[in-house]
Amino acid sequence: MAFELRQPDMQHMTLGMTHSTQDHPGYKWSKKTMWISWQSGLMRAMTAPRILLIDDHAMFRSGLRMLLNTGMPGSEIFEAGSLSEAIDGAPDKVDVVLLDINLNGLNGLEGIALLKRKWPRVPILMLSSQDEQETVRLALARGASGFVSKAETAEKIIASVGLALRGELSGLAPLPHSAEQRCLTPRQREVLNLLHQGLSNKLIARQLDLSDNTVRRHVQAILEFFGVASRAEAVFAARSQRLIS
Repeated sequence: MAFELRQPDMQHMTLGMTHSTQDHPGYKWSKKTMWISWQSGLMRAMTAPRILLIDDHAMFRSGLRMLLNTGMPGSEIFEAGSLSEAIDGAPDKVDVVLLDINLNGLNGLEGIALLKRKWPRVPILMLSSQDEQETVRLALARGASGFVSKAETAEKIIASVGLALRGELSGLAPLPHSAEQRCLTPRQREVLNLLHQGLSNKLIARQLDLSDNTVRRHVQAILEFFGVASRAEAVFAARSQRLIS
């Protein structure tokens, strides 16, 4: 079935207003304005992705939701702590599923088939701190569209979701960045732990006997290390890589 997008007939489009209302001096809607408003609203409805996030760690879901809201403004994000919760409570229409492998109960690998039965055409992007090739191979063999490590930077996770939405994953290989490959300095680890505790730069400087400028440099280095833009995102990334607990 083919659909054709047509411009509304502005000669008859009154949006439910009387002619006297349109003739009022304060009425500023032009035909062009009405068309642009209608078109932009329709395009937002057509392009806003609906993302289902399945992970049994509430803090991880909250952090990933924050990243998705920042990287994909306007997205509708639905969360579930288990496969049964996702299948019973998620909407009938979603555009991509982000699925953690290590779920309590029925794990992600075992649940791919269930998700495919409910959403047969929806891509499933596996998320996990495990990036062994055998795990990736099993996920792809069971119907996942791609795999991305939780140790990836925020930008790469967002890019992978974008590829999944465009149908361009087709077996994306993981790009692991383990703690052994990229190392924070001992001082940066101290600052990171204090960020995790919610301390401000001034309090960190006081506790470590450093200047405010030195602490700011360490914080900036930590943000660059994780490829993120905020302290909260850095803490989230560090927890995902198990650098802090």
